[in-house]
Amino acid sequence: MRTAADPESIAAAVADVEPELILCPFLRHRVPEAIWRRYRTIIIHPGPPGDRGPAALDWAIMDGEPTWGVTALQATGDLDGGPIWGSRLFPMPSDPPRKSTLYNTQVADAAMSLIAEVVRKAETPGFTPQPLHRHRPGATARSRPPVRQADRGFSWHEPAAHILRRIRAADGRPGVRTKLAGVPVAVFDAHPGDAPPGEPGTIAAHSHGAVLVRTGDGALWVGHARRLAAPGVPVKLPAVLALSGVPEPPEAKELPGFREIGYRRTGDVGLVSFDFYNGAMSTTHCRRLLSALRHAMAQDTKVVVLAGGEVFSNGLHLGVIEAHPDPAGEAWRNITAIDDLCREIITCTGQLVVSALSGGAGAGGVMLALGADKVIARDGITLNPHYRTMGLYGSEYWTYVLPRRVGEAQARQLTTRCEPISATEAAGLGLVDRLAASDRKAFTAAALDYAAELAEGPRARALLARKRAARAADERHRPLETYRVRELAEMTGDIFDDHRGFARARRAFLTNQPGPKAPAVPAPRVPEAAHRIAHRNE
Repeated sequence: MRTAADPESIAAAVADVEPELILCPFLRHRVPEAIWRRYRTIIIHPGPPGDRGPAALDWAIMDGEPTWGVTALQATGDLDGGPIWGSRLFPMPSDPPRKSTLYNTQVADAAMSLIAEVVRKAETPGFTPQPLHRHRPGATARSRPPVRQADRGFSWHEPAAHILRRIRAADGRPGVRTKLAGVPVAVFDAHPGDAPPGEPGTIAAHSHGAVLVRTGDGALWVGHARRLAAPGVPVKLPAVLALSGVPEPPEAKELPGFREIGYRRTGDVGLVSFDFYNGAMSTTHCRRLLSALRHAMAQDTKVVVLAGGEVFSNGLHLGVIEAHPDPAGEAWRNITAIDDLCREIITCTGQLVVSALSGGAGAGGVMLALGADKVIARDGITLNPHYRTMGLYGSEYWTYVLPRRVGEAQARQLTTRCEPISATEAAGLGLVDRLAASDRKAFTAAALDYAAELAEGPRARALLARKRAARAADERHRPLETYRVRELAEMTGDIFDDHRGFARARRAFLTNQPGPKAPAVPAPRVPEAAHRIAHRNE
């Protein structure tokens, strides 16, 4: 994989390959003229035919467009105005989506379908794209300027629905600037809520890191905020942490809380659902999810499904770590808390455990999922099963759960090449046991159906017996705790001595800056006997 950052190096990299077709999904910069004049270069634009401008999704959400789309157009000197290779339209959700959610769901799904069409057309002799003027633009298709903070602004005296749309159109970047408790902040992660009457803009309650803010006609939960003009690295944090020192009103204890974790039972299947913002799991998140998981495992079900949200998990909460007065100490607490969660999954021998990945996962989040007996993933998601780019050796029992599924050689390749893999590729490697159709709304039902299949009578008993035998054999060969001890010995150097550049990589990620080159990390050396996958067999 080669990275190029300026027009000259990009042109040189392309010239070395001499491609027949170049695909550019969701560009933020112009393609150099030297490239598009010589090579067929197709831009995947997140808007319907005729939509032009760099802030397509922001305007679509703020304006409440009922329909949106994705267009494949050929790069020319006219920005977003080249010939059209194809398009996809989709209805916008009635509940205003977060910009990042829309990008990662309907837009990404439409883009993947459209890319396949573009490749087919590129292989078709005589195919000619249609000029833009032949398409009849709808009311939504027009040239749109960049979105300024003045365009995003709102007053807390306005209706909650209007404010919600403004905040979600700027989530996850750049957020909307406002004041909470007199503190200038950018706000993110908003959800409808209920509060007793009071002055708009005042905080009615705290719950699980979120604050409940009164509006002109109701209230909104604000899950995350970033202090403006704060010293140090500008970090997006759970709102309660960003507003540290703001007291909670005494009457708030009577209000419904902010929910990120839930449990429900369907027959012999218990579903633990969780949805942490951007998949980041702080020490507190891990401990709360561990409590929920223990509750589920105490029930008389046969299968427990662990189902993530838009993002299954990306492991550590880097923002909370960076903002803590003792970042190294908080990183250590965070990694040991997620390790405790992973151990609970791996050592559960009273039920089968299924990880359900509707959204992607990265680093420790992948290993968290692999601790389960079975993994079902939505077709179309992406996994990043590596740690090196964040300057970490890694934990979450990865030296146990990854090689037992794919073998030591493949584990070494996945964790050192540091490349994303699709759900389909993951299934081919053995990281995923079942692929579900790409429809997001149907995924939870598909995961529950899969779990119900596993829970059926004699089959469930046989699978559970094999699981117990495999766990006991693995423990005799090498106790599970030794994997944790070895991983944490490496992580001690990464966290407290910064052996691999964790601090710099963490700050680069949080500030959207290029990170340091990934350092070499020793590959796991797991005895071949630990590679057994008996409890994955049908």
